[in-house]
Amino acid sequence: MDLDQLKQILDLVREHDLSDFELEGEGLRLKIRKSGGVAAEVPPAPAAAGAAPVASPPQASPAPAPVSAALAVTGPVDSVPQDVELAIVKSPIVGTFYRSSEPEAPSFVEVGAMVKKGQVLCIIEAMKLMNEIDSEYDGEVVDVYVENGQPVQYGERLFAIRTT
Repeated sequence: MDLDQLKQILDLVREHDLSDFELEGEGLRLKIRKSGGVAAEVPPAPAAAGAAPVASPPQASPAPAPVSAALAVTGPVDSVPQDVELAIVKSPIVGTFYRSSEPEAPSFVEVGAMVKKGQVLCIIEAMKLMNEIDSEYDGEVVDVYVENGQPVQYGERLFAIRTT
């Protein structure tokens, strides 16, 4: 990846007001986080000689694994007072949102439930893989933004957690 390609990607991130962006190609992994700066990782294995890495959209991992993305914010969320700090858990992938592991099973969490860091909040199905979305915070679930069975986009709000 050359400097011009990197500048184009940064311009797109700014233009679409993305907070997180991840790109993987042959011999290259690029992560961009608006609040934390830019980090690029290149694994030690060199790419094929003369071949430039191909930019492709981020894809779900081939094996189901816990994934999570969250952003701490301060401000109103429906009926929560404005001075309360909330952590907004966002979808790290595109897929279908499920609140439980099976249709008749109880939800992983409900509004008002206390959660611990690492606790499963929901599942997002992407390409027939069930990806558990874990909490990155200890606290109380104060809002669930998505209905069960609804499609979600990358970066879409899933939960608001009042951190403790």
